[in-house]
Amino acid sequence: MADRDWLAAAFEEHRAHMRAVAYRLLGSMTDADDAVQDTWLRLAGADTSEVENLGGWLTTVVARVSLNMLRSRRHRHEEPVSDAWPGAAEAAARGGAPAGPSGAGAPSAPGDPADEAVLADSVGLALLVVLDTLTPAERLAFVLHDMFDLPFAAVAEVVGRSPEAARQLASRARRRVRGAPSPDHAAGHARQRELATAFLTAARGGDLSGLVAVLDADVRLTADAMAAPSGRPVLLHGAAAVARGAVMSTARAGQSQLALVDGSVGIVFAPAGRLQAVLALEVSAGRRITAIDVIADPGRLRELRLAVLPG
Repeated sequence: MADRDWLAAAFEEHRAHMRAVAYRLLGSMTDADDAVQDTWLRLAGADTSEVENLGGWLTTVVARVSLNMLRSRRHRHEEPVSDAWPGAAEAAARGGAPAGPSGAGAPSAPGDPADEAVLADSVGLALLVVLDTLTPAERLAFVLHDMFDLPFAAVAEVVGRSPEAARQLASRARRRVRGAPSPDHAAGHARQRELATAFLTAARGGDLSGLVAVLDADVRLTADAMAAPSGRPVLLHGAAAVARGAVMSTARAGQSQLALVDGSVGIVFAPAGRLQAVLALEVSAGRRITAIDVIADPGRLRELRLAVLPG
């Protein structure tokens, strides 16, 4: 019992660090708490008599657990966006309505939404959104090395590759995180941001006339198959149909924000930093939105260059 009490006390000393590592890797407080709990179970069942650096051992284990969770998430192709923008748009097209155990050393219950929001803000929502576009191995290499200063030898042990391969993973991730939009894409940002802001404000308020005012009469909205609950691509044509879809998504619009999408101003839906959908916008010289592409397919999302814009 004394040994278990010692392990529990040691685990508590490192809990905050493990939670921070898991959160940055997984982008979800709930998932991070699950990873920490799994780490405790592994610690409780392991022979640690020859472990010289318990903190390093725990960091490695929680990173491995998080990596497995990331890979499992990819294999499931993520969850659909539920009643997010594409689902409401699909309903508009149809003309209808939108459709841990407790105890010593065991991780505490998952934090509440306010707790998650505070941590998301401290990490930087923009960074979490960009991290969600990386492969699991790239994300792990970048987070462990660039954010927590782990040597590449330790990163390599977690991802099961050589230190040089781990260095290359981190380098690729770093380029994605630090990538800047090209001058050509940056042209017209003021007009793009003005329209995207007006669109998002009207969507949040359920303002149908305000939405129609910023949409071109022939605007086209497309959504990929992963975006729609039916699993089929969605196409809406005309300001009235697209505006109705946005009105049906007022709640989701409240959790969305402006972002640079491949250098142009668009909108991301990423609650607590978990990227779920992107609205890529095209605008005309006449200050109207002419096209909206709703992207939720994980493969397509990973190809995007994203950076959340300050409010």
